[in-house]
Amino acid sequence: MTRLKKQPKEEKVEFSYSKFKSIDGRHPLQKEVPDSTLNYKARTRKGGKVAFFNFDLAKEMGLIPKSHPNELTPELEEEILHTFSLVIINEYDEINEISYPEDEVRPHEYMATRYLQLQHPNKQGKTSGDGRSIWNGQVKHRGKTWDISSAGTGATALSPATHIYGKYWKTGDPTISYGCGYSEIDEGMGTLFFSEIFNKNNLETERVLGIIEFKKGISINIRAQQNLLRPSHMFNYLKQGDYENLKSIVNFYIDREIGNGNFNDAPKSAKKRYDYFLEKQTEIFAKMSAKLEDEYIFCWLDWDGDNILMNGGIIDYGSIRQFGLFHSEYRYDDVERYSTTILEQKNKAKYTVQCFAQIVDYLKTKERKSVKDFSKDKSLEKFDQIFQKSKYENLLLKIGFTDEQKEYLLKNHLDLVESFSKCFVYFERAKSKVGIHEVADGINWSAIFCMRDILRELPQLLLVRKEKLNYDEFLEVIKSSYATERDLRLNSHRKKMINDFQNYYIELCQVVSKTESYTYEKLLLELTMRSSVINKYDRVTGDSVATIVDKILQYRPKLKPKQLYSLLEKFCEYQNFDPEKCIGTPKPDKVQSKFMNNMLKIVRDYREGL
Repeated sequence: MTRLKKQPKEEKVEFSYSKFKSIDGRHPLQKEVPDSTLNYKARTRKGGKVAFFNFDLAKEMGLIPKSHPNELTPELEEEILHTFSLVIINEYDEINEISYPEDEVRPHEYMATRYLQLQHPNKQGKTSGDGRSIWNGQVKHRGKTWDISSAGTGATALSPATHIYGKYWKTGDPTISYGCGYSEIDEGMGTLFFSEIFNKNNLETERVLGIIEFKKGISINIRAQQNLLRPSHMFNYLKQGDYENLKSIVNFYIDREIGNGNFNDAPKSAKKRYDYFLEKQTEIFAKMSAKLEDEYIFCWLDWDGDNILMNGGIIDYGSIRQFGLFHSEYRYDDVERYSTTILEQKNKAKYTVQCFAQIVDYLKTKERKSVKDFSKDKSLEKFDQIFQKSKYENLLLKIGFTDEQKEYLLKNHLDLVESFSKCFVYFERAKSKVGIHEVADGINWSAIFCMRDILRELPQLLLVRKEKLNYDEFLEVIKSSYATERDLRLNSHRKKMINDFQNYYIELCQVVSKTESYTYEKLLLELTMRSSVINKYDRVTGDSVATIVDKILQYRPKLKPKQLYSLLEKFCEYQNFDPEKCIGTPKPDKVQSKFMNNMLKIVRDYREGL
């Protein structure tokens, strides 16, 4: 009998995690704009375990090799915990002379940054900023620099609670809620799912790199972005009339954007460079506000420039909402005040640009004029132009047209696009006669029509039936679950708008098909396929994310970090609305299959909600 040869044991591959060692609290902002940071010693925080790690993001940042399996090895977990499981030694600790073992105290200080906040007693940003977060540092990889921060690392002196009550707080004090300096795992998970879906769909956002879990649902939520500066990091110095610090932080931002390849054609001349900065920020905020409005995303933009990044990225997901319908009158209840609405976001973004114009003039003249003097600045006219063009582009995308078809329509048939847009807006903004009412976290006035449904169903109905829908059929497709019989009553104006909507839609298709090498029917078939992805029936909303996170937290003892990452990856792939990257329903492994089905059911149940 032939003896079988023993197979050699598979050698364990060892990976280098040396990049983690550079994340030690040091950040160039501490030296270049020292007034903008409040620096803290930090110590090791024990008792944590890694609940989630974003392997894809870590590879993009160069923290782990591309060949690293999506598996939390003991060595990787140890490195993550050593780097990020921290708590600051704050003013309370120092006043009470609390000492810690020397080997637990880190060699470098970590910064909390100062910025303007409307909910803070001081309206100039002198005492506000990161109330429960620190910046861990930065990493560089393939020509890109990434900022990394962690929420839940202890109570800083920049928390509103410190100045409302006139005292420093012990980290973890249960009597002060947000001011205690801790974060919770449901916050981290909610941000994780929302931000990864947004990132998958090319929305600029902070992303969750990892979550470290402690007892009683407490966590450290680690976040990364290529530039974590907010407008409020500049607006505080503008309000204070602090020319030198304002100049330093604006220059810091511009230099970072040049280094990351976003401001490639920035002039070298200082004054021209500031004009260029204003042009870029105008474009960023106009496109961002149009995108938020068209994706039904509520992001509490306000005069302080706090809830958005300088590059238009979404940050701080606590008050972020995405709706299935255009609930344009929704307002978040923040106890002391109601938020802005989705429609008001445009003017808040425009006001932010007005403040950028004020900043640029101040930097060029060294004279700080009133922000009112810039109410007719040319940058605001440019903002309106970019905003409106972006709105039209977004609408044509929703219909299912390609980039080339969009460009053709905007260049050659703008009047037709405008006419269809007016019909679209009529249905999109129609409200229930029930009026304003309370919802779980604020107030709302419900939308009664689902625009994604009509855009998804109309091309295939036109293709199959060869004729337009009658009034009742049209309303049957477009009505939402919020619509009452009274809301759906037909009158002469609504009949006209139903006719106009379909006529302009058909005309758009006809003019495009004449430029292509295929028929009107073939174009409808293409729009049917593309629109079925863009306007997918089971698109995620804020309510569905919150419910999914609750289910995950209930199931989590059985869900390892590797499985959670895989589940997130498959779910986000399914929530990718790019028709060029379309995939079918995800096929998870047996362990995940039941849970994935539950997730998709939740999405469908809340598809029209808040």
